[in-house]
Parts: sequence; C-alpha cells; structure tokens
Amino acid sequence: MPDMSERRVLVVEDERTIAESVAARLRAEGFTVRIAGDGPGAVEAARQMRPDLVVLDVMLPGFDGLEVCRRIQAERPVPVLMLTARDDETDLLVGLAVGADDYLTKPFSMRELSARVQALLRRFERATAAVREDAPTIRLGDLEINQAERRVRRGGVEAHLTPTEFDLLVHLAGRPRTVLPRAQLLADVWGWAAAGGTRTVDSHVKALRRKLGGDLIRTVHGVGYALEVAP
Repeated sequence: MPDMSERRVLVVEDERTIAESVAARLRAEGFTVRIAGDGPGAVEAARQMRPDLVVLDVMLPGFDGLEVCRRIQAERPVPVLMLTARDDETDLLVGLAVGADDYLTKPFSMRELSARVQALLRRFERATAAVREDAPTIRLGDLEINQAERRVRRGGVEAHLTPTEFDLLVHLAGRPRTVLPRAQLLADVWGWAAAGGTRTVDSHVKALRRKLGGDLIRTVHGVGYALEVAP
C-alpha cells in the first residue's frame, strides 16, 4: 500500500481561493496535489497525472463536473469526491450515476473534506486488496453478484454499478432481510465514524433502486435498509 507522499490528488475547482485552500490542506497531509480550473483542463490533468483521487466541483467552465467525471471514469476508475454549491437531490443522484463516490455541499470544513478523502482512499485500497479470483458469486433470488468480476445481474440483465454502489449492495447482500442502520452502513461501507453523512447512504440506495428495481431494498423509516429478494 503506498504511503501518503505517493498518493496523488487532483483538485478541480474554478474558484481559486477554494482550490488553493483545499490543495494546501492536502499537501500539509503529505499528498501530491495538482489543480485544474475547468472541465477540459481537468480531463487532461487526470490523463497526465493518473490521480489516486479526484476532488471535483460540479460547476465548472468549459464543461461541468458531471461530464468531467464521465470522461475520467471512462478512461480509468478512480474515486471521486464531488463538491456542490447546491443541495439538490437530482444533481447528487446524477453525480453518483456518472461515477462519483461521495459529495460535500459548500460551505464545508477542511477537516471534513480531509476525513472524506482519507476514508475514500482507505475504502478503495481495502476493496482492491479484497478482490480475489475465487471470491464466491452471491445468488439471492434473481439477483446475481459476481464478486470476482464486480458485476451484477438481476433477472439475467446486467446493471452497471459504480464501485461504491457495488460495495453497498454486497454489504446488504451479506445479511439479506436484516435491517442495517444507516450509521452502520456509513461506517462499514464508507469508513466514516460519524453519522452526519447518512444522506450519502440514502442517495446511493436510491441509485441502486433505479438500476436494479424499487422492490430490491426495503426502507425501515428512522432505522435503515434491508435487502429484500424473493426466494
């Protein structure tokens, strides 16, 4: 596993003050950081730098962060933390659908951003290390989860999930029909100790329902979620 000095972070933000503040915090923690201020520049920087993580603003000149995310993920999967000035659920769901793994709504604290970055990197390193060629395929009713290939089918139809959606689905499938609290999912899947980001869980569950069917995951209001599959 690389140490922090070998980890590269691309910060994509057109507000120079915010970009420099984020970069300074991450550099102070040992990361190598590069800044891009527009969509085309971000895609080219990602191609040259091959970052371990991207901090990506949604609103950018050239083309927006959603298009940046699409293009970056099409070339090479990389964890993406999106920054948005709008707390709009549709925007967040679109961001998750094109490959973002987490998001922060402005204004945010540098401490929180740092915690999210560290958690994302830990989770991706753990997921990469855990992938084995002999990992069992999970079959629950008409749901098939091929862990070795990280592919999912329901009713024989393949669904294209982001890395985080896949990890969340596998975690729910590990205890089918058991209600797992949002805070627990946040800790186990995202690696966060605090429960303040449970809306992230909600957004990813909605994305899974959209891709795999609304009947797959049951909501227990005020508690959490359970995977429900026909025997």
